Amino acid sequence: MGQLGHRGLSCPERKQGLLMHQTPSRLRGPFAALGRFSFRHRKWVALAWAVLIAIGLVFGTKVFNAAAPSAKAAGSESATGSALLSQYGTSGDALQALVSGKSADDPAVKAAVSSAESDLRTMPGVGSISDTRAQNGSSQIVSVQLSDAKALNAASQRLDRIATDSGASVKLGGDQVLAQQVQQQTKSDTETGELVALPITLVVMVLIFGGFVAAGLPLIGAIGSVAGALLALLGFTQIMPMDTSVLPITTVLGLGLSIDYALLVVNRFREERSKGATIEQAVERTSATAGRTIAFSALTVAVALSGLFVLTSPIFHAVAAAGVSVVVITVLSGLTLVPALLGFAGKKIKPPKQGVRDKGRFAWVVRKVRRRALPVALATVALLIAAAAPFFGAHAQSLGTQTLPTSFGARTVADAIAADYPTLQNPDVTVLVKGDAATADNYAKHIEALPDVRTAAVTEAGGSGGTAWAAVGVHVTGSPQGATAQHVVNELRADRDGLTTWVTGDAASVVDFQHEITTRGPWALGLIVAATFALLFLMTGSVVVPIKALVMNLLSLGAALGVMTLVFQGGWFSGFLGFTPTGGLEAWTPVLVFVFSFGLSMDYEVFLLSRIKELHDEGYSCARSVELGVQRSGRIITSAAALMVIVFLGFSTGRMLDIKEIGLALAVAVLVDATLVRMLLVPATMSMLARINWWAPPFLRRLHARYGFKEHAVLPPLPVAAAVPVQRAEAAPSGARGTARETTDERMALPVR
Repeated sequence: MGQLGHRGLSCPERKQGLLMHQTPSRLRGPFAALGRFSFRHRKWVALAWAVLIAIGLVFGTKVFNAAAPSAKAAGSESATGSALLSQYGTSGDALQALVSGKSADDPAVKAAVSSAESDLRTMPGVGSISDTRAQNGSSQIVSVQLSDAKALNAASQRLDRIATDSGASVKLGGDQVLAQQVQQQTKSDTETGELVALPITLVVMVLIFGGFVAAGLPLIGAIGSVAGALLALLGFTQIMPMDTSVLPITTVLGLGLSIDYALLVVNRFREERSKGATIEQAVERTSATAGRTIAFSALTVAVALSGLFVLTSPIFHAVAAAGVSVVVITVLSGLTLVPALLGFAGKKIKPPKQGVRDKGRFAWVVRKVRRRALPVALATVALLIAAAAPFFGAHAQSLGTQTLPTSFGARTVADAIAADYPTLQNPDVTVLVKGDAATADNYAKHIEALPDVRTAAVTEAGGSGGTAWAAVGVHVTGSPQGATAQHVVNELRADRDGLTTWVTGDAASVVDFQHEITTRGPWALGLIVAATFALLFLMTGSVVVPIKALVMNLLSLGAALGVMTLVFQGGWFSGFLGFTPTGGLEAWTPVLVFVFSFGLSMDYEVFLLSRIKELHDEGYSCARSVELGVQRSGRIITSAAALMVIVFLGFSTGRMLDIKEIGLALAVAVLVDATLVRMLLVPATMSMLARINWWAPPFLRRLHARYGFKEHAVLPPLPVAAAVPVQRAEAAPSGARGTARETTDERMALPVR
């Protein structure tokens, strides 16, 4: 065994190996040190995470009650106008009850409604009450103005009793009911997504690792990450508005990344064990290599999320802050909890029977692609552009009640008002006018003269702090949030007739969102691209590879957004996915899909490029380094991508429409990146460019030589007594750097990443 372990080594190298056998050296670096600490103090590390998990699962779930729907373009005219209307208005929050199933003239219905209204007038916090019949008399809506939000539950319970007293059906709606139902369904969807994704993930990981122990560790790490994420989100609700939709988005990010990272760590641990390392050595070496990988990955994702801070809307800041914190918690789980668990269960985790092979289906695909590189590249790019094309016709909208399924009370009431109660319909556009009612009435006549306006009238007027104000409700032709309504918003802002006004409403909110994206979005994109380019350059030393990676990443993102448009705006597979198409996309979802997908797609791109770069630096030709890089990273990256897709699809089974949009789009983005981009486009373009891939100007080469870093640490060989032959891989070309080392058994089983 000793002779086999030193075959081909020079005398100094053989001497060095014998010294290591006598006194194994401690690996340097923060990741190796963290792995040693987690292993040697695994009981305390595991206990700390157990406490965190318990606290997170008990208290962290309260975050669903602390968040509320609040997607507004902060600082915009629509947001300011909405806030002023809430401040000046006297109507308060409306609670609406749709009484249907029996005629409004039915004696039992009349008596039940009259009794309920009498009781409501005696309740504290209840203002005016009105009763409106449908045009055909088949139903009616009881509207209750609440001056105190605390009266909501008592008033709702009393309205619900109308059904018991009359035999009619009662559905409750209004803004507060909508907020409650969104909170409850978001929590339910998050729990459902986890229950769907985790068991399937466990089965897939058992197939990958061939045992329940190795497959179970990533799930434990995922639970720890989710628990920590919930606590972080709960903390953020105390310092910033947290939109309800942020919760499942960041939770699914933490769940997917934690499984991905733990998968890498466990896989590398198995490889080190297959080479003869003890459990402690395997944990240390795994932390030094896979630990660096997941830390670099987390940095890439965090950089992408940080671009959202450039935007102004609270929902984007909430996603950025919560997302970055979740990424930090997730990578800490991979760097501490998983190594500690490996210390407990390492003996039960089976090492792979063979090392990573240089021949296989991934290498075969690369060879086929290389022979027809240009046609493959052109065909793949054309396919991705075609898939992205529908997004150019996407229509942005504010979903409101449409984010809920049609069976929910708030959605049912809203749909009924839109169909049968024209007098109760909210204006398509609301203009808050600084001035008295007479001034506002004259302005309403001016608005009504516009070609796309059906009606305009003063809906409310009053004074506050010596300031007179009035609200003008505007109804337009066509869809309330369509192109016509948005055009009217722009017209009202361009011509204010000499008055101080604020134009608000759903259509105005969409206009402001779009303005925010077009004005500040390029800055956010520039920050993300510049930071990602810098990271890739520091890793590869090339300016060509980062540019090519960014372009390919944008192509895969475009495909994901195009599919999202076809499905949720065009209605493709709506019956299968269980939703009703609304004719557009939630205004803020494409932005979040872009940022999340950018980080995740670049994550896998980095893993592949780092392996190709490593092989190229060892002396392999460009073509061979690409072939071996794809082959040696193929299985684990494909497995990680498959698990990520399972997690995202699990969350897309929920009932909230905006979460469906994001879950499906992210699944498509990862799937496209792991197949078309990684297996076809990357090998084809790198084969065509050959040595140009690694080009950089001389001054940048000098910069990289001084400050660049590699994703993988260079490990010393294991002690001779521990070395175990695995499977001989192809030796590097004659004269390449590290040739002697590459012929040892240490070279036979390269890390997967």
